[in-house]
Amino acid sequence: MRGKGITYDTGFINAGITTREQFDPEVVQREMRIIREDLHCTAVRITGGDPERLKLAADHAANAGLDIWLCPFTCDLTADELLAILADCAEHAEHLRKQGAEIVFVTGSELSLFTAGLLPGDTFKERVKLLTAPHKLREVIGELPIRINAFLDKAVGVVRKRFGGKISYASLPFEGVDWTPFDFISTDAGYRSIEDAERFSDGVRALVSQGKPVAITEFGCTTYCGAADRGGRGDMIVEWGEDGRPIRLNGEYTRDEAEQARYLCELLDIFNTEGVDTAFVNTFARYDLPHRSNPSKDFDLASYGVVKVLEDRLGRTYPDMPWEPKTAFTALADYYKG
Repeated sequence: MRGKGITYDTGFINAGITTREQFDPEVVQREMRIIREDLHCTAVRITGGDPERLKLAADHAANAGLDIWLCPFTCDLTADELLAILADCAEHAEHLRKQGAEIVFVTGSELSLFTAGLLPGDTFKERVKLLTAPHKLREVIGELPIRINAFLDKAVGVVRKRFGGKISYASLPFEGVDWTPFDFISTDAGYRSIEDAERFSDGVRALVSQGKPVAITEFGCTTYCGAADRGGRGDMIVEWGEDGRPIRLNGEYTRDEAEQARYLCELLDIFNTEGVDTAFVNTFARYDLPHRSNPSKDFDLASYGVVKVLEDRLGRTYPDMPWEPKTAFTALADYYKG
């Protein structure tokens, strides 16, 4: 692969709750350096719903020498509200590009689920229920590609007026994206589960066969025994409170950092073999899912992060950082360096 990447969350915002309450510019700067120098990443996908955080993180990524995939990831905005954010971030991306940064602009993520008006439902919570109701999804899926591509056509126009670099969109398979106006084919559905394990390589190969460079904008594994079989559902073991914070795990789970590490390396082998251009591990850190000694409240078990976030202390490996690397951190660093 040309691009060896990881996702960096600046704060996903849903109903006023963010996945990253504290956002210290000095921590962001340090983490970008660690991503480049210690994880040996060459690229970072910067996500989140706050344009100012996205731009600040992009600045630090550029200074660290990383290729940037700037990717607003918003929730429950209208199409017009999202277009305004895309325009703002595209202008900043062009500023960085003219300064010499390698940057790809991503015109949103999983819009059918996270943007109002493309699928039935006023909120993400309502729309995502369609994924567990196949008969209802079938009723509306036929019109979805028309709506998605109509919006993406507007988004591409807005971005192209402000940004002279390459663009993409972080898609879901059922959205039926027309990739004609994009420079990369990108998918957030890079997870292998037990249900599709035998067909997984074929699916990646089919993407690559379309003739444009392919980016796996999201793949990963959570941190408990059996999480690899669940793939993209591995984080669905948390019970959440009304305040948007985790309360408890929904069962008993055994911590397994080695399983997470193996999964990442196995999928990277597949992506390399099948000719993927760039892949982004999900994710560097989940600041809203801290590690705790009590197994029933060790929310890091549900985290795709390659570091475990600490609540009341700094780490040992990096004494200035509020987290500690997991086994996956070392495995990923070795893979990318090798």
